[in-house]
Amino acid sequence: MAATKGYLLLIPILTAIGVLVSSQNPTPPNIIFILADDLGWNDVGFHGSAQIPTPNLDALAYSGVILNRYYVTPICTPSRAALMTGKYPIHNGMQHAVLYGMEPRGLPLTEKLLPEYLRELGYKNHIVGKWHLGHYTRKYTPLQRGFDSHVGFWTGHHHLFDHTAVETQTWGIDMRRGYDVAYDLHGKYTTHVIREEAVARISSHPVSDPLFLYVAHGAVHSANPYDFHPAPDDTVDKLTSINDYRRRKFAAMLKELDDSVGAIIKALKSRGMLENSIIVFSTDNGGPANGFNDNWASNWPLRGVKNTLWEGGVRAAGFIWSPLIEESRRVSHQTIHITDWLPTLLKAAGYNITALPRDLGGINVWKQLQNGDRTERNQILHNIDDIWGSAALTVNNWKLLKGTNYNGQWDQWYGPAGDRDIKSYNLSAITSSPTGTVLNAMKMLPSQDVILKLREEATIQCTNEKRNGCKPLEKPCLFDVERDPCENENLAGQYPEILEMMLVKLDEYNATALPPGNQPLDRRGDPKFWGYTWHNFGDDLLTPKILQNDE
Repeated sequence: MAATKGYLLLIPILTAIGVLVSSQNPTPPNIIFILADDLGWNDVGFHGSAQIPTPNLDALAYSGVILNRYYVTPICTPSRAALMTGKYPIHNGMQHAVLYGMEPRGLPLTEKLLPEYLRELGYKNHIVGKWHLGHYTRKYTPLQRGFDSHVGFWTGHHHLFDHTAVETQTWGIDMRRGYDVAYDLHGKYTTHVIREEAVARISSHPVSDPLFLYVAHGAVHSANPYDFHPAPDDTVDKLTSINDYRRRKFAAMLKELDDSVGAIIKALKSRGMLENSIIVFSTDNGGPANGFNDNWASNWPLRGVKNTLWEGGVRAAGFIWSPLIEESRRVSHQTIHITDWLPTLLKAAGYNITALPRDLGGINVWKQLQNGDRTERNQILHNIDDIWGSAALTVNNWKLLKGTNYNGQWDQWYGPAGDRDIKSYNLSAITSSPTGTVLNAMKMLPSQDVILKLREEATIQCTNEKRNGCKPLEKPCLFDVERDPCENENLAGQYPEILEMMLVKLDEYNATALPPGNQPLDRRGDPKFWGYTWHNFGDDLLTPKILQNDE
């Protein structure tokens, strides 16, 4: 009786910190979040491409919920900050460009991250792959931001075989096992490392505890100048139907990522964990197409590329899969933003989301994802970057674009459109893939007829008639992205009242923005001072004498 009384006294305390207490105490769902790097809208089969084989991703997408109006930010670091905090990047100073390895900063330590919340619910949290939210000091790295383990890299990219990151005319090894440099992984393909580490974490996980596994791929980001598209030769050789060699190597990188998804699904099923899992797949930003960043993604037929605020830069390839979703096997046209994952996944895990900070940009859409109802989200701030002079905002079906990046150099429509012929789409590969085989046994994979209908609904078709021109460097533009997702027709002249309303709303957002936290590069962070490794140089500051000797 005394023990019961003590437990009852503890309930208000647990509720106050956000932990929902249930008398039945069901095990919260396992959460697997798979983040691709620089994946384009048109690089996956479930959006209509028949060029690159992605059967494992497609099998999950068709048996889950394809998110056709899902948005991220236009570039890497801001999206990862938004995912981990549930906040728009303007509200934590992460809105401008990416985090460089020699910058003395990271995602502010005042922010509480998704794994820190999940830890309160008893989750074991692991990250495999890319971090890119700071390593200036150890306090910024995953093991001190809520994760129990990390095998992967800290900077924004690296070569997938030799694991060196070339950045700002410097280079160093960037592959870590916790805090230690993982020299033993040299020469091992990063996507294979991520696959094997993810499977190992699943295989050793105590099934009585909930798992949060953050699978943050380095693919399909371009690598270093001496080899922008590293991929195993035998994988490249299997894709000879893709004539452009750059696109073929990009495809090989993506195929390896897709294969890793199949291995993760098999591992979850073998442990009996899949039936109580939520799997989210997302890209961090739109694809770098047509040679942007020396890469060869495709956002066709959307306009723009990575690091632009056009739909091609911010509308993301993504889906959610779970047996906990009542209305699955559908294409969702619900408006969802990457900031929504924190409150949504916490709600699914049993967290008391009323205890979350009030300044979140994200909203809980778990119920709507489960039952297909329209989400409450009616606006998305895509970004405000006062340094580059660009901003974009969507309210309902209207999108405002004010300014642009690169002086408009990347504001067009880029292929490769690739093979989109239904006759070239390999349906049998979906069924026979490791993921398809598992989902078939669970009676979750839809029939081929249903797959084709879902694929057709998830494929954006545009005429690409460039009618009323938009010159965002001269004046703001207005688009109806529900009717015109390819942003062909600038309606600013036809709807001046709506344009003015959007500009006022954008100013209201900007009034709440923090200054960008970017810092000048610190020479003490140069890998040459640390055995040619990217290092926590803020913890071990070099003496002025060493710097003087370097001059």
